[in-house]
Amino acid sequence: MSQLAEKHQLHPNQISTWKLQFLQNAESVFDKGVKSPEQKKNEEKDKLLKTIGKLKVENDFLKDALR
Repeated sequence: MSQLAEKHQLHPNQISTWKLQFLQNAESVFDKGVKSPEQKKNEEKDKLLKTIGKLKVENDFLKDALR
């Protein structure tokens, strides 16, 4: 560990922390196509914002047509 830390100019504790984080989340690293709840939430938000934008454009178009 100390040789690796010295080679990459890191503190050994940082490498230990990264290793622990990886081991805790290793299962998710190898999940192909599986989206985290946060990714699903962001995609749903993007979809809703796109729909709102489309409806706003249509609404503005119709308002202009009525004038």
